[in-house]
Amino acid sequence: MAGDLVLGLGGTVDYEIGWDATVLTALAAEYGIHRGELVTTAPIVDERTLVVTVLAFLAHGGGGERHVRSSDIIEDFAARFDVAVTLGGTGVRAGIALDRIGVPTVQHLVSIDDTVRRLLPASMRVVSSATRDTLDPHLIVQYPEGTTVILPDGAVTAPSSNRLIFANDAPNREMAIAADLGDALADADAFLVSGFNTMQDAALLASRLDDLVAAMRSLSPNALVYYEDAGFYERSLAGIVRRRLLDRIDVYGMNEDELQEYLGRPVDLLSPDDVATALAEAHALIPAPALVVHTKYWAIAVGPEADRHRAGLESAVRTAATRYRVGDACTLADLDATAAFPRHPGGAAVVAAVEERMPAVGVAAHVVDVPHPTTIGLGDTFVGGFLAAVPAAARAATLAGQRLET
Repeated sequence: MAGDLVLGLGGTVDYEIGWDATVLTALAAEYGIHRGELVTTAPIVDERTLVVTVLAFLAHGGGGERHVRSSDIIEDFAARFDVAVTLGGTGVRAGIALDRIGVPTVQHLVSIDDTVRRLLPASMRVVSSATRDTLDPHLIVQYPEGTTVILPDGAVTAPSSNRLIFANDAPNREMAIAADLGDALADADAFLVSGFNTMQDAALLASRLDDLVAAMRSLSPNALVYYEDAGFYERSLAGIVRRRLLDRIDVYGMNEDELQEYLGRPVDLLSPDDVATALAEAHALIPAPALVVHTKYWAIAVGPEADRHRAGLESAVRTAATRYRVGDACTLADLDATAAFPRHPGGAAVVAAVEERMPAVGVAAHVVDVPHPTTIGLGDTFVGGFLAAVPAAARAATLAGQRLET
């Protein structure tokens, strides 16, 4: 009998805006925003700096997460667009993907309100550190490839589609660990750790890590621990987490944006040489048993235990591609249909080259061309797809152990 999949550490309420380039064009004109001031790293202190940041990411097709000074900025900006209210956070979105294919999960949450209660799938059990209802929405912006926003001194056009996240979320910034998390972990086959990227206080982070490590002592030695980087608001804090958790992390995951942030340089994702060098450098910095990097062209695990995770990568790539083409309404039939989609030839070439050069396994992404792709939550869904392979692996390991005992 397979154990639980426990996913954490925090969930969110997301405001997914419907992209409208005409609204952004009007805002650029209203605020007098020019191309020369488009940067992605300036503090977001008002609506103008939020618009500047959105346009800066759009100009180079990038994605990422950023802190805003106040949730009022998010509310005011979102009110200019059509908005869908959904649930987010890596653990929650991964759990939603698993729910769609019939796999229940246990969710560790740090905030709760009636929106969360209404939207959480019935298959999810909740362990929560929240002591009262709160709502601190995350703004989710997904822009399509080729969209153009006119500025007073020119225009910016997105070279690719991507997604942005903006938030001021006190419960996730504080990341209190539930007292009964250890009890939930005692029956877990896998534990997803993510969300520390939103914290900004080093001393508080160290305290939360103490609490988490204490809870993780309840984990079976055979339980898989998957850590998703998710892009730190304060990059210096990432090292604190690694130093405390790396000796218990089995799989350390990140996307291409986070890879390039760690390396401090762009990576040509379709160059076998550049990717192999980048993965070697990243693994030297983060020497996990398996370092997983997932991109729109390929997903590759490097490290001494990478070979254990080929099935997880295959499941993850297929699940993310299915979300890309059909959104939240993913079914087992949709997953089966995605399996028939062709693989990206450039991604396949990169995977083959990397597998020849280092201890690594990889899977090329599916080529999916749809008029209205979903770019929100692809990394989270990737993680859910990866973990979907864990119950089957756990059952196989249990059966193997039983055979050895007889």
